[in-house]
Amino acid sequence: MEIALTPMEFARRARRLYAEREAVVDGDLRFTYAQFLERCDRWSSALQDLGVGHGDRVAYIAPNTHSHLEAYYAVPQIGAVLVPINYRLLPDDFDYIINHCGAKIVCAHPDYFDAIDGIRDRLEGVECFVALEGGKAGWIDYEATLAAHSPEFDPVDIAETDLLTINYTSGTTARPKGVMITHRNATINVLGTLAHHHLTPADRYLWTLPMFHANGWTFTWINTARGMAHVCLRKVEPELIYKLIRQENITMFCAAPTVLIAIANAPDELRAGAPRGVRLFTAGAPPAAATIELVERELGWDLTHVYGLTETAPLITFCEPRPEHQNLSVEDRARIKSRQGVELVSSGELRVVDEDGNEVAQDGATLGEITVRGNVVMKGYYNDPEATDAAIRDGWFHSGDAAVVHPDGFVEIRDRFKDVIISGGENISSVEVEGCLLGHPAVQEVAVVGMSHEKWGEAPHAFVILKEGSDASEDDLKLHVRNRLAHFKTPQWVSFVDDLPRTATGKVQKFVLRGGKSGIARQ
Repeated sequence: MEIALTPMEFARRARRLYAEREAVVDGDLRFTYAQFLERCDRWSSALQDLGVGHGDRVAYIAPNTHSHLEAYYAVPQIGAVLVPINYRLLPDDFDYIINHCGAKIVCAHPDYFDAIDGIRDRLEGVECFVALEGGKAGWIDYEATLAAHSPEFDPVDIAETDLLTINYTSGTTARPKGVMITHRNATINVLGTLAHHHLTPADRYLWTLPMFHANGWTFTWINTARGMAHVCLRKVEPELIYKLIRQENITMFCAAPTVLIAIANAPDELRAGAPRGVRLFTAGAPPAAATIELVERELGWDLTHVYGLTETAPLITFCEPRPEHQNLSVEDRARIKSRQGVELVSSGELRVVDEDGNEVAQDGATLGEITVRGNVVMKGYYNDPEATDAAIRDGWFHSGDAAVVHPDGFVEIRDRFKDVIISGGENISSVEVEGCLLGHPAVQEVAVVGMSHEKWGEAPHAFVILKEGSDASEDDLKLHVRNRLAHFKTPQWVSFVDDLPRTATGKVQKFVLRGGKSGIARQ
């Protein structure tokens, strides 16, 4: 008899093999796998009593808490669809997403009660509001409801093509789109990740990555599949991260480059004595080689660069370590690790193609678009067939990422196509210039965009955040780039800023820097 590919199988196995192992740590709370999965079962039972059935949507707005983690099992194991919403969004965004997905239940952390109550009269399809912590008039008490329910729920047949989650994109220039991820999509991503990255029940995972972000890159299920401990982190604060790494013997975490930069550039007193050998994944934006070098040289951590999109469940490449890389210097190895890498064994076929759909030469120079087809590609955008057809053409998902392929087959993103700077007929990768500037000892973060130029049409403009206590002039930074890259790639302008505009998932909003919404003025 065939069994559907579903992450719920990982819970079944963990219940049998790891029942007494520590599963979840959330502040003072500690649950074994037996306790954690029983809580999930109780909530499944409660949801069924609330009328949630196969295909119904259940929305969550919460930081990385034990109750949020429980949703990734309690909701899908009864055939319902989880909608984890980015809690950094505004109430109007909550309104749109909840109504667009047709959520029947909304579960929220106390930090978002007021935001939801403020739009409650607009959420006509929502039948119940659940307070994940604490009590509030008009809201169902999560913990009290769990305690009142048996862990026995009505079993449901799940097909691997059934929806598991709907994950909404950031929506920086248009309304967020709901990415439909199936049970099969997520399972394949879990198995592919584990094929490339060895984890064991001895590993302990720190939740620095938001669970809502592409289902925490499926570590919501990966950790359970391997019987690892989930250590919850409600706020991304370097001091707390270092504290938990020490106290909880953390061996693994994931971080977008902006979080990685904050951790790596934390004060010396925080970094001093940090355990070496911690492993981490980074993705979300191409990390600079200088950042990778800092993490590996100064902290002694092992960084792996992965790449994917919400639409691909999410990982499609892995910067695969090879024996020949071990003989390289830290600097040269960091340059290779800054590449996106090669296909995962399970993700499907990845091609970098030109405008005619032909694969580009593996010369490390010819630019093309990353396209992918296979078992991790989304089912489509929820209730948006036009956007689905625009993204998936002739069976291939088009990423919008401009990349080259090196002779060894490693893919390297040079930019989003919309962010490539065309100056005097030359293509300039903003990512390449950013990576160069991050190699300057005074630079902490940087974003480079194209600005109009009378002579060249466009020219690079760098927006730079300096490290605390460091100093550098515009001329210093221009000279730094000029000495390392082709002269035409040197920024025409450098602005020193205190912060960079970001999406709700932490990516830099380059259209704002270019002068879109409330553009930042040049200095």
